[in-house]
Amino acid sequence: MPSLAAAAAARRAGEALRRGLTGGARYLSSLRPSASTAAASDSDEVLVEGKASARAAVLNRPGHLNALTTTMGARLNKFYASWEDSPDIGFVMMKGSGRAFCAGGDVVRLHKLMNEGKLDECKDFFRTLYSFIYVLGTYLKPHVAILDGVTMGGGGGVSIPGTFRVATDRTVFATPEVHIGFHPDAAASFYLSHLTGHVGEYLALTGEKLNGVDMVALGLATHYSMADHLELVDERLARLVTDDPSVIDTSLAQYGDLVYPDKTSILHRLEVIDKCFSHETVEEIVDALESEAARLNEEWCTLALKRLKEASPLALKVSLRSIREGRYQTLDECLVREYRMSVNGISKPLSHEFSEGVRARLVEKDLAPKWDPPALEFVSEDMVDSYFAPLGEFDAELKLPTELREAFV
Repeated sequence: MPSLAAAAAARRAGEALRRGLTGGARYLSSLRPSASTAAASDSDEVLVEGKASARAAVLNRPGHLNALTTTMGARLNKFYASWEDSPDIGFVMMKGSGRAFCAGGDVVRLHKLMNEGKLDECKDFFRTLYSFIYVLGTYLKPHVAILDGVTMGGGGGVSIPGTFRVATDRTVFATPEVHIGFHPDAAASFYLSHLTGHVGEYLALTGEKLNGVDMVALGLATHYSMADHLELVDERLARLVTDDPSVIDTSLAQYGDLVYPDKTSILHRLEVIDKCFSHETVEEIVDALESEAARLNEEWCTLALKRLKEASPLALKVSLRSIREGRYQTLDECLVREYRMSVNGISKPLSHEFSEGVRARLVEKDLAPKWDPPALEFVSEDMVDSYFAPLGEFDAELKLPTELREAFV
């Protein structure tokens, strides 16, 4: 196996997205867990597959679309630390069981814990997950995430900061947190803010879904493959004995599929998106989008406007500020700020939005959240500032090992 001097190259391979560049992405194929893996007990929330010089972490809660729990975050932290230290392991992979890669954090479980007054357990979840994301974003070995199926919220957090992300024809990506009264977290304020133009604001405020082709086009994914080709990719990667990201890149590309954005692609909307979502306030964004919707009479524009009006007004303003701040922050700075926002957001008096959003969309499913404040004009700057305020004396800020692991700019 080549020397781990290739570690620096592995980090550089992920720099395109981290620096907000697009283009130059290759199209390739992905992996699907074996039938035996998919049938595993839900109690084994993260499984491990061994290959020649690689290990694969398999998110294994298929009945919950592999939604992340504190236990899963802790296991990922443990496995990745062990694999990074092992001279016998050249690269690491992550994939999901069933029809999802990962639907994000298990917010229904968090909602239940909040109702039971177990806020410390909720904070532990965010601390554990964000700590893992920082490890992934500074990992010394190449990382391959197979985004086959639903990839939302925290699912992006445990994959996009890594070296390679393989999208498929089954991939559905979104950051829909504003519709449950929350903010795009798990490093979303970092990677969304570094996308071209103001697409990050658009995705954060509307929760728009992207397919695998558009993920590659925007730089959120590095390769593309038809899901039916995943076994071929798995077989190829299983034979590799390397820690060289260029070798892994080439192997992935060999089984990739060449695809082109169709007429519905987000690429054809970029000019209008930048025109509308570059405005300073959410109110100005809504006004601009209403004007464009009337002028264009296009379905995507009308739907984006509808999504904005369905979201929590407070969450919209908080999320816009988060993306804007993330554009000038390092990964660790974004995670520390997001942790502060998340803890404040689940604590009184701000916890109503998240609790009400999860109730309406995922628990009782009446799809009729009662937001407070109910409209944008009632959201004050003080309310937004409260999310970004330093934590109180009884809550420690998120501590990341920046002195040991380089933070990307």
